[in-house]
Amino acid sequence: MTRIGLISDTHGWLDDAVFKHFDVCDEIWHAGDFGNAEVANKLKAFKPLKGVYGNIDGQDIRLEYPEILRWQCEEVKVLMMHIGGYPPKYNPQSRKLLLEDTPQLFIAGHSHILKVIYDDKLRCLHMNPGAAGRQGWQKVRTIIRFIVDGKDMRQCEVIELGPK
Repeated sequence: MTRIGLISDTHGWLDDAVFKHFDVCDEIWHAGDFGNAEVANKLKAFKPLKGVYGNIDGQDIRLEYPEILRWQCEEVKVLMMHIGGYPPKYNPQSRKLLLEDTPQLFIAGHSHILKVIYDDKLRCLHMNPGAAGRQGWQKVRTIIRFIVDGKDMRQCEVIELGPK
């Protein structure tokens, strides 16, 4: 069983509440737009960190984190990228990647819109944790916590961090 803390779009600012909410997590996954290396360094000093760079990230992040990340968490194939769209409105790049080797879990950020949607056609769960930072048009900052247990994904919790 692996407990995951999912975050995105911090834009250079990290709420201290993230550490409280992710304290029970085994890993943190960041879906891009860290904003600066300081955010990434604080997260990876706290828990093991997987992440992708986003469109606002500079070389400090791009040299350490890829644009696209594929891996397996227990028995779940995961695909993560910052700009990916959502079911059924994937962008051309993510649609190609999803059809080439369909994961069970597709994670994207960018939109600042919290979404957890199951794509029946691809048999794939899509998650976007919304935005945890203070930049952007979202009214409430959000993160997600969930569990991967073998091939099951469960106990998905949306956590509101408060107004931006």
